[in-house]
Amino acid sequence: GVAARGSVIYVADPGAQALWVLDPGASRVRRIREAGGQHLISPVALALGADGRTYLADSFLARVFVLDADGRLQATVADANLLRPAGLAYDGARDRLYVADSAAHRVWIYTGDGRPVGAIGRRGTGNGEFNFPTHVAVDREGTLSVTDSLNFRLQLFDPDGSFRGQFGRHGASSGDFAMPKGVAVDSEGHIYLVDALFDAVQIFDRRGRFLLAFGERGLGPGQFWLPGGVFIDDRDRIYVADAYNQRIQIFEFLAGGGDD
Repeated sequence: GVAARGSVIYVADPGAQALWVLDPGASRVRRIREAGGQHLISPVALALGADGRTYLADSFLARVFVLDADGRLQATVADANLLRPAGLAYDGARDRLYVADSAAHRVWIYTGDGRPVGAIGRRGTGNGEFNFPTHVAVDREGTLSVTDSLNFRLQLFDPDGSFRGQFGRHGASSGDFAMPKGVAVDSEGHIYLVDALFDAVQIFDRRGRFLLAFGERGLGPGQFWLPGGVFIDDRDRIYVADAYNQRIQIFEFLAGGGDD
């Protein structure tokens, strides 16, 4: 998982069992390896909240830790229903924390301080059903995008959790999904979906039409090796967790205008 607040980049790193806080401008690096005395085991996802909060999901511990701006534990989401949290997204306008639970085949909904609100989905192939959901994102209108990994599609939901639409299919052509991972949305509503097997980021419009892709297998700039998470900040800078290259790559979206 990756996210950014201003110039500071946050990375959930299960290999290092840590949350990295990187500030390139100040040449500072911080590694957080525990939350309230609990050592992190498999921190896989994060989201940024209000007042400098960071939400960090540990899939092995089946918990979501709420950290303050200094990395201190504020709260812990340890719901008995939460089996394997894999993706996080926070909607600040509605104070909703969405947790993709890959083992429960659901998206759990909490308030920002961890109180349960509801859930979306169950295991299946129908609309609003999931088969190992892994990543989530919320756009500026509150629309929730969910990577429905082993159904090889992306599902969209209204802020109240009602099904809005879906797109995607298993395949090896442009616009198909092979190993869909992280998802993010830019200021114009374009949906960015990382595909780890393609070593690329595919971009779709609001209706799920394939627009373009960037990336290929490699070690150089703009190339990926099993990328995972993606995040887009309020200035449309795109952060991609290039997992096996052990780096974060940053790109910039050049707005072209128009509705799509």
